[in-house]
Formats: sequence, C-alpha cells, structure tokens
Amino acid sequence: MKVLVTDPIAEPGLDRLREAGHTVETAYDIEGDALHAAVADANALVVRSGTDVTEELFAAAEELMIVGRAGIGVDNIDIDAATEAGVIVANAPEGNVRAAAEHTVAMTFAAARSIPQAHARLKAGEWAKGDYLGTELNGATLGIVGFGRVGQEVAKKLDGLGMNLVAYDPYISEERAANLGAELVELDECLASADVLTLHTPLTPETENLIGEDELAALDGGYLVNCARGGVVDESALAAAVGDGPLAGAAIDVYAEEPLSPDSPLLDVEDVIVTPHLGASTYAAQENVATSIADQVLAAFDSKPVMNALNAPSMDASAFPRVRPYLDIASTAGKIATQLLDGRIETIEVTYEGDIASEEVDLVTASALEGVFEPLEWQVNAVNAPRIAEDRGIEVVESKTRTAEDFQSLVTVTVTNGEEEIGVCGTLFAGEDPRIVRIDGFRVDAIPAGHMLVARNEDEPGLIGFIGTVLGDADINIAGMFNARGVIGGEAMTVYNLDEPVSEELQEQLEADDRVIETRYIALNGTD
Repeated sequence: MKVLVTDPIAEPGLDRLREAGHTVETAYDIEGDALHAAVADANALVVRSGTDVTEELFAAAEELMIVGRAGIGVDNIDIDAATEAGVIVANAPEGNVRAAAEHTVAMTFAAARSIPQAHARLKAGEWAKGDYLGTELNGATLGIVGFGRVGQEVAKKLDGLGMNLVAYDPYISEERAANLGAELVELDECLASADVLTLHTPLTPETENLIGEDELAALDGGYLVNCARGGVVDESALAAAVGDGPLAGAAIDVYAEEPLSPDSPLLDVEDVIVTPHLGASTYAAQENVATSIADQVLAAFDSKPVMNALNAPSMDASAFPRVRPYLDIASTAGKIATQLLDGRIETIEVTYEGDIASEEVDLVTASALEGVFEPLEWQVNAVNAPRIAEDRGIEVVESKTRTAEDFQSLVTVTVTNGEEEIGVCGTLFAGEDPRIVRIDGFRVDAIPAGHMLVARNEDEPGLIGFIGTVLGDADINIAGMFNARGVIGGEAMTVYNLDEPVSEELQEQLEADDRVIETRYIALNGTD
C-alpha cells in the first residue's frame, strides 16, 4: 500500500508504516494540482492542519481508503465528502491531550501573572516590579467552553489548584461534568461566572466566532485563553476588549489564519499573549499522535476497526475478536437477501439474537448494509453504506434480543420492498464455522462462500435429481446441498453450494420444468 504524508509527523509513525511493508512518500507544502497528482494512487493520506482535504481531492484519489489526521482537529477535512467517497477519516485525539492541556494551564498562568510582559521588560533592562499586580487562581472561577478530552484534562489540573469549575458543553451530561468537579451551565452563565475562560471546542459553522464582542463584554474583568482552534474567537473584537477593557488579558495559541499576519490587531495589545500554535508541540505528543495515526492506517489496511474513525463505526479493540466473524456473516446475509428480493428496497432490518446482542454491533450493521447494496453495483463500503441508505430513503432498523432459539447467536438481515420481505439468518457453528441457517423462513445449512444456487420448487420425488443432472451435464460440481420444506408436497427450497457459476441460460433450462418455481444464482465471498 502507498501512504502519502503531506504534513510533517514524527519519524516513529513513519517507521511503523514502513516496518509493516508499506511505501511511505512525503510531500510537504504541496497543494492544488500537485497535491491531486500525488494522492491519485495513494491508499492512505496522513495530514496535520496544513493540508486542506477537499471534495476535489477525494475525487482525484480513487484508491484512497483512509485519511489520518495526526492530531485532534479535523476542520481542514471535508468529512461529508470523505463519507460519500467511502473514505475513513480518523484522528488521534488522545496523543496530544496532555500536551494541549498543559499548554492551556501554562498560558493561564502567563496571562494571570503577566509573565511574558515582565520577562520582556526585564530583558530590555527595566525593573518593572511595580507595574504588574497578578491574579491568584486559587478560589477563582474557571469557565470551560467545550468539555471534551482536553477540557476535562484542564479541569483536573486547575481543580487541583483550588479553582471553581463551570463548564458549557451541549453534548455532555450533567453527571459526567459533576464527576469531574464542574457545574454544567449555559454559555451566558459560563461567561458571567468565569474569572478565566478557556476554550476547547472544534471549529464548526456553529462555533465560528462563538466568542465575539458581546460574549467578551460578559467576561468583564476576566481572562480568555484559547489553545483549541482558531476562528472560534473574533480576533479584532478580542484585541479591542483587552486593549480598551473590559478584559484584563488574553492568551492565544491558535488563529483564524495561520501563520498569524504581522498586521494582526492581537500583536498591538501588550496584554494579549501569543504563541505560534504550540499546544501539541512536545516530543511526547508528536510521537504519540504519529504512532497513533499510523496504527489506525494499518488497521484500515487490514480491514480491522479504526479506533478513532469519525465517519465509520468503530469499537474497542478488545471486543473486535468476538465480533469479527459476524462481519462476513452479516454481509453475506445481506447479499443473499437483496438478490432474492424483487423491486426497490424500502427497509433493511438487522436483528441480533443471543450472545451477539450484548456486543457493540454498529460495525456489523454497517457490514450488513454493505452486503445489501453491493449486488446493486453501488460504490459502497462500511463507511458510506449508512449514508447511502439515508440518501436513498431506505429505513434501517436494528433490534436485539438476548435469547436465540436453537443457536448461541444469530444475525438476521431482512429486506422489504413494501409488499414482501426476505429474511436471511447466519450464525457460527463450533470453531467459528459460519453458516446460513435460514432463508425466507426455510431452515437450511449453507456455507456462506463461493457460488450458491437457491431454488424454489415443488416438493416432488425426483426434482432434486433433475436439478443435479442438469448441473452435472453443465460440468458444475455440487459442493453441498440442503433441502427444506414447509409441508409434504408443498413448496420447498433447495440451496446448492457449487464450484462454478450458473449462467442465465442454465437457470432458464431449470425453470422450464414446471416443478421448478424459480432459481436465483448468488455469487458470494471467495468467487472470482
């Protein structure tokens, strides 16, 4: 596989990819047509914040499987376009959490005690001791906007210094905030309460300029610290708020446009401390994010769950071995069901019974959808299958029950066209031996691989022999066969595992016999 790296990452991450046998190409500071040409045959793209991964890039990268962001923020990646293209987007949210939190704490102290300003004046020969009267953090209130991983780490560190904590985050529970010693409040209360406000939110259309003139006015007399993402704060309004009041100061590490322009109003205000996006700039953090994203690229190459996938189902690595065998079962059941159903699919239901119902099954459901859509010749994988269902108005239903009649675990994929439905059930026998055990209510025992012929026929003597003779005359060997019926002399279903495909002409020959109601040839895993 080819991995293209367009922003510098630590060598241990690159070494991990090379040691796994993959080709690693670095192409820093390229954009436009040059970037599109470089990524055209890449299977993975590794970036930081310097590369814009756009819809046009995905169109140019037909072989791309995964985009790895060596860091947290992904606002430079068009995730919707990635999903449409079936490309996984993954980040490394844990690798630089500690570094970003520590830099936030350092910037908080720097702002509260005017450390850089006093340092600069002393270096210039001034003993300006009387010009700086700092703010103690003990007993002060810390307002946290965005209570995710970094926000929580900052809370832990500053809580230990005796600060009171309030947090605003619409996506976290009050219980989780309380467990970390913070009171969950609305944004206006967070601003009004805070002596120091730290920001830990991604840049999205909803958070762009989240902190503007009115919000800064509400932070009267306080300090603002932003080591998260540029663009969340209106920089002109911030410069004015610190320069003319009401803010006592600010410490900023990230900017709407980077590098920061020499004309930025932030540079003209002494009490605005600035650093050049250093939040993740520690040796440990750089190595952590590089190796983390390398591991996720390798997982994608090996068809394993990508732990930090942002647009695809993922799961804990310890759970994957228990779930892995059911990925193929669900996909196969979906392939069979969709090829047995006529008409437009309106609903897909994936049912889990028995032990499998206690597991995380999002990845299994995505595999089932992939199996349903693949025979329709749509460009589909487990990444974009849920989006395809949504875009085409197909309802997806997932259900679980802890009991499974006759089996330890059972996965059933049922497709409907509004008038009829087809359900296909799969399970594991001893030793992780996969089987299709029920098709449209008929109990069968079919190996879910190779070539399969499903025949609906009258339950009459000699019919199976007739089908076997026709297949034999066509030099098609039967690897396995199972016949099921509802009642004696009624309708029966016979499933044949074959060594060769069945042509349409051969199906017409079989269906010419009045005893054969219909036949369906299904190509499964392992076929050419």
